[in-house]
Amino acid sequence: MMLLTPNKARRRLATASMAGVAGYVLVDVALQFLPPHYSVISDAESNLAVGPFGWIMNVNFLGRTVTTCCAVAAINRVGLPSSLRRTGTVLMSVGGLSSAVLAFFPTDVGPGPATTVGTVHLYVAGSGFLSALAGILVLTRWIHRSTELEKAYPAARTLAVISAFGLASLGLTTVLTPKLLGLAERVCLAGVLGWAMAVCTAIRGLDRRR
Repeated sequence: MMLLTPNKARRRLATASMAGVAGYVLVDVALQFLPPHYSVISDAESNLAVGPFGWIMNVNFLGRTVTTCCAVAAINRVGLPSSLRRTGTVLMSVGGLSSAVLAFFPTDVGPGPATTVGTVHLYVAGSGFLSALAGILVLTRWIHRSTELEKAYPAARTLAVISAFGLASLGLTTVLTPKLLGLAERVCLAGVLGWAMAVCTAIRGLDRRR
């Protein structure tokens, strides 16, 4: 059995993460067309995991964890170890693992008292977004200092800003305009997933430049 070289392993991990991002988005979009037809604007993404096809979204949550782990593993194979990279990847990993937890604690949908399971979902989702964003911000700073990924910095910075804007909007809509909660959450997700896609694309391109 032939072992993969470090560069080939890094490339495959980056490719797997990119495929995971694309798959996650496709499943998310497909579920919007299936009953009970939750609104992209007003309903949280987690609502897609409640209903006759909810199990598909739960599998998607688990897939997001795998996608994040592949991205983290690829990032950890770029350049020399550093405190910034270590801190960023740990925070990003916590955000990814939080997605797996969501698959086993469905959110509360509709009026009625909050359940314990639904409350756990809410707190895990919130902390997961915060951790993922913190990881992205730290890693974007690391990328700015990296000679290998310097060309990825503009895209990483832009998507980090989109993630931060989306998360801030999510907090505001929860309090002020709940009817826009779904839109704000998806903006944040677009930033987070887009960041992983952009950075992993740059990592795949490292070997071609050599």
